[in-house]
Amino acid sequence: MITQIESNVISILESTPMFKNIEHHELQKMLHCLNPRILKYSKSETIVNSHDPFQGIGIVIEGEVLIAKESMAGDRTVMTVLKKGDMFGEMVSFSEKKVWPATVSAQADCTVIFVSPEKVISMCNKMCDSHRQLIENLLKIMSKKALMLNRKVEYLSIRSLRGKLCAYFLEQHKITEKNIFTLTMNRDELADFFNVARPSVSRELSKMKEEGLIDFHKSSFKILDYEKMKASL
Repeated sequence: MITQIESNVISILESTPMFKNIEHHELQKMLHCLNPRILKYSKSETIVNSHDPFQGIGIVIEGEVLIAKESMAGDRTVMTVLKKGDMFGEMVSFSEKKVWPATVSAQADCTVIFVSPEKVISMCNKMCDSHRQLIENLLKIMSKKALMLNRKVEYLSIRSLRGKLCAYFLEQHKITEKNIFTLTMNRDELADFFNVARPSVSRELSKMKEEGLIDFHKSSFKILDYEKMKASL
């Protein structure tokens, strides 16, 4: 339901890829038609469990959300960490088997808005142009996410941990266009992301620092030798 925080929700949604190129007044009308649910979660609280019934496309309004996958043996692999404006669940929203494929939890206190995919594709007479834009935006997002999943497979296909770390840092460098950047994942989450033990990540990072490839303090990293990192792939 849209509540007293509607104005804050609209201002945040306006900056998200899902509602790109949709005017403020059109978005305001659209939210009443979409009738989304806005829910708050405390840090470490589970938002949805893997295999739970699908409840709508989620968009992070405040805080951080972690997406993780567990194997049959109970081992956890971190898929990604989402921040304000990021979304999740769109890849399963139109599948035949509508269950969550991964566990979603609150990385920090957060607010999430859930939108029914059925309402997204149900054209509304009040805002046809905007609704078509919404559907086009969603298709673009799903395409981009599919490409990102391919990238995840590429990471896992790199045999050495150093190669995985170098590939990840070089990608962060490409995204930020800076040699200094802040990782969204801590050491445990980074280890889960690469499907290795946490001590192995810490040990390899220390070696890379000693060898002059990188420097770091907590979650802040700096690339010192770009060419040497490329050679480690």
